This record gives sequence, structure tokens and C-alpha cells, in this order.
Amino acid sequence: MEGIIYFEDGTLYRGKGFGRGGTAVGEMVFNTAITGYQEILTDPSYAGQIITMTYPLIGNYGVNMSESESDSIYARGMVVRSISSHPSNYKSESTLAEMMQKLGIPGVSDVDTRSITRKIRSEGALKGVISTEITDVQGLEQLLKATQLKEDWMKVVGVRKAKHLHGEGCRVALLDLGVKGNMVRELQKRECDIMMFPYGTSLEVIEAYQPHGLLVSNGPGNPETAVEGIELIRGLMEKLPIFGICMGHQLLAHAVGGSTYKMKYGHRGGNHGVYDSQLDRAYITSQNHGFAVDAASVEAKGMVITHTNLNDHTVEGMEHKELPIFSVQFHPEGAPGPTDTEYLFDRFVTLMKERNQCL
Repeated sequence: MEGIIYFEDGTLYRGKGFGRGGTAVGEMVFNTAITGYQEILTDPSYAGQIITMTYPLIGNYGVNMSESESDSIYARGMVVRSISSHPSNYKSESTLAEMMQKLGIPGVSDVDTRSITRKIRSEGALKGVISTEITDVQGLEQLLKATQLKEDWMKVVGVRKAKHLHGEGCRVALLDLGVKGNMVRELQKRECDIMMFPYGTSLEVIEAYQPHGLLVSNGPGNPETAVEGIELIRGLMEKLPIFGICMGHQLLAHAVGGSTYKMKYGHRGGNHGVYDSQLDRAYITSQNHGFAVDAASVEAKGMVITHTNLNDHTVEGMEHKELPIFSVQFHPEGAPGPTDTEYLFDRFVTLMKERNQCL
């Protein structure tokens, strides 16, 4: 079947459809990872987005549901240069196209993904539509104009009600804005008792759990729209150790009185260099975000910048001068990508133990 990509600036690409036939409108972004397409598709942080993979061959090792970061696909669609229909991997359960067919997500292949990536880098993240149904440009243009992109996805992609994961160690309240499965697994490795709370949970409900610390997860959307989450963090800042990751990092910036801004095309991939000024060491990290923290705005509120992006010098990590709160913009849990910064989970657990004497 034919697959079509149409950008809001009028640019049209024609290729082949794969996955589930259909039409999807979303923010067009690109990801530079070579592997990890399954983890990327199932990461709730991609809700509302259509992902172009810059690596040309996708699907060559198939999919295995144990590698998924959630139970569903949250991205609106995927664009690739070449999709493999004959994967080679002893763990493969099906092809990527079959997975997308089953979970209802359209894809387009056989297009110039280098051209699409250059367009996004040049013009910024654009609204676009991919379709295997609508073939005329006028119909695609009308659909784009009639569709408003959602900015507050973090309010709906997490758990619907509190979920308890038993552990013998420190009690962690996890504010689920679209948490990745591996983030939870990293806490479980450290024997944490975890209570996952949905967006909008009140301060009183979380305090009733008597947590030793708060982890604010990754998630999709514009952090400025997460007002309730920001207020919750503000209410706990002087009571608990807090660790923010990705969206959690951005909400923490707002909670202390700082600000964030939308990046031109964001950071998405498994190969982003970050410098840790405290350890005088550089890391290659996994990233997925379209917003960044304004450094001056948080430094004026008592935060110290601890990590910096080696490409564009944006803020990648910070901590408070006095309070036991810190955050990073990248993903220390990887999946996909390097896991060299998993030590940050150890740091969080250490803070909880020092402050609360939990096991």
C-alpha cells in the first residue's frame, strides 16, 4: 500500500505503508538511535509524535515484547528508510510491521529520511500527517489545519490509579507522567518499595503513603501545562529527597521558580554527550525531549547546574544548594542506549537512607 507524508509547510513525500493502515497527525521528530526502535515506540514520552528514524535499516532484529517500555505504542506513527520483513535474532517474536499492525500504528517506509531529518533540523519540529488512506494533497492539508496538537499528554499516559510494587527497601512515591518500564526496574533492583501515582494525585494522598523519597518520571508534552504536578513537587521539596528525570527534571525547574523553553528540534537518540562537572567526566546518554531548562532561571533560585550537553551546552542536570533534590534531562536507565549513568539511582537511594534511615 502507498504511504504518504505531508508537512504543514506543504512538503510531500511518497513511499510505502507498513504496520496498520490508517492516518495519523502529530509532531514530526527524528531519533538518531541505531537500535532500540521497539523501546522508542513503546516509550510514553513519544505520545503525539511521528518518529523518523535516521538510521536507514529498521526492524532487522525483530521485536520481543519483553523489551517494551510499556504495554502499548504511544507514538502516532513511524517513518523509516527501509523496513526489514525478515528479522534475524534468536529472541525475535515477530516483525516490527506485525507489531505495529497489531497495536494499530501506521508507518511509512521507502522515503528519504535524510531529507526529512534535514528539514526538521532546519525548520524545527513541524506538524505533519502520515497516511495510507488519503492520497490527495488537499485532503491532507485540510486534515492538518483541522487538527490541534495536544500539549498535556503527561496527564493521561501514566497509571490511572495508584499501583503498588512491593519491596523491602526505601518507600518511593513515583509520580507517573509516562514512566518507562526500565526506570521502575532500576528502583526494583535497589529493593525499593514503589507506589506509582497518577498525574493529579493530591499531596495528602502521597503523604499518606509515608514515602522516603519522590521520583518524578519522564513524560510527553509541554511542562508548563503540568501545573498540578509542579504544585505537588513544590509541596514536597522541603520534606523529601526528590529525583526528577526528563519531564520530571523540567517540572522541578518550574517548581523552584525557574522556566523552560521549547527547543528547535530537541534531543532524541542514544548517543548524546553529557559532561558531569561534579565528577569531571563525560558520558554518552539516551535522550528524548523537546524542551529544555533555562539555566539562569534556576540558578537564581538556588539550583546548581551539574550536567551540560556537549553539543549545544543546554542544561542536562541540576541540584539544589541546600535541599536533597536533583534532576537530569537524560535517561540514566537507558533502554535504549547507554546505562553508564545508572549511578544516579544509587545516589537517590543514598539520599533517602541518609535522611530517613530506611533499609
